[in-house]
Amino acid sequence: MAAVRPGLGRIHPGSTILFLCDMQEKFRGVAYFPQIVSVAARMLKVARLLEVPAVLTEQYPQGLGPTVPELGAEGLKAVPKTCFSMVPAVRQELDSRPQLRSVILCGIEAQACILNTALDLLERELQVHVVVDACSSRSQVDRLVAMSRMRQSGVFLSTSEGLILQLVGDSSHPHFKEIQKLIKEPSPDSGLLGLFQHENPLFR
Repeated sequence: MAAVRPGLGRIHPGSTILFLCDMQEKFRGVAYFPQIVSVAARMLKVARLLEVPAVLTEQYPQGLGPTVPELGAEGLKAVPKTCFSMVPAVRQELDSRPQLRSVILCGIEAQACILNTALDLLERELQVHVVVDACSSRSQVDRLVAMSRMRQSGVFLSTSEGLILQLVGDSSHPHFKEIQKLIKEPSPDSGLLGLFQHENPLFR
């Protein structure tokens, strides 16, 4: 496989991993939580079809509960953590994949574990793709500023459908019909239009 050009942000199934961060019972109060989990579940279904590996973490599960069943993460062993980053908990998984170039990141909260995970991954010289319709926070101000902060650091902000179509690459792909069914309905509204207004100075 050709080397990934720095800054371009292309992703390929063979050099990509999906990170699913802390979508747990006690976080149901996070804004747009059902929509965020729904989109993350779709990303996981696509990852399984395309044989993209996935890792799942839970923040202090003794107190914050297990991953919500709506994510459909059966078969994934959740990695417990207390750090506000996924990377220390899944370092062994990352180290075992020398071909890895890109990480797709979903979950909560944007200003905490998503941001810190993204920064840790960038320090490892990996491309980070945050799925904006699969990440949120309790506060929409925190969500907005976290997205801006990540973009300043070199994270690619993408929608789930945009990333899915990048991964598939061609309508002749043997799994395209199945994936087409998954993306036939638009992503549920998760309040993004209000965050990404053109007049918003954080995104100029």
